Amino acid sequence: MNLKKIEIACFNLESALIAQKAGADRVELCADMSVGGTTPVIETIQQARKNLTIDLYVMIRPRGGNFVYSDSELEQMKFEIETIKKLGINGFVFGILKEDRTINIEQNKALIDIAKPFPCTFHRAFDEVLDYGQALENVISCGFSTILTSGTIPNVMEGKEVLKQLVIRAKNRIEIMPGGGLRSTNISELNEMVNANWYHSSAITDGSEIANPEEIIQLKKKLQS
Repeated sequence: MNLKKIEIACFNLESALIAQKAGADRVELCADMSVGGTTPVIETIQQARKNLTIDLYVMIRPRGGNFVYSDSELEQMKFEIETIKKLGINGFVFGILKEDRTINIEQNKALIDIAKPFPCTFHRAFDEVLDYGQALENVISCGFSTILTSGTIPNVMEGKEVLKQLVIRAKNRIEIMPGGGLRSTNISELNEMVNANWYHSSAITDGSEIANPEEIIQLKKKLQS
């Protein structure tokens, strides 16, 4: 039986440690929750790696706002991947679009080449695209291993029809990982419909920036039941 897995988005070291202790399968480490996550500082990554035995994926995002990047921002992203891949991490999380909200194949491929041999997740920049079917094919062609998405709508429950279609269309060529408003209160219903292998949540339930261990335990429990 294929056990379903949970990735926890962690905006600080404390959440990463809570996530591991509560049974999360993977940590997505980022900074600045107020803009949806940016590249964390080196020290936080080093501390996380030192204390975590579970997989650690690191977000590469130079700023909040849109996902269209200047040449200097792209160079910064390349440099960050080259630096961070030496820190014992297990994967990267990023995503670049063009002005017309299509996938920037050339720039994403350039980052994936630098990140090799580590797997890369295309993050929720995917939710900005206008044609999710074409975007899916483009992300696969870049060489990503996972797409983190709420189904091109801000919340996974509203996007569940699209998420289901993405899983079907992906045909196991890439993991579709639902995330965005995912909680223990809706994961059972979502999983029943979408049937993905991985699910993503910040597990923050109180308006703070710290993951709630009980929420992580419940997410896992409901996913396995």
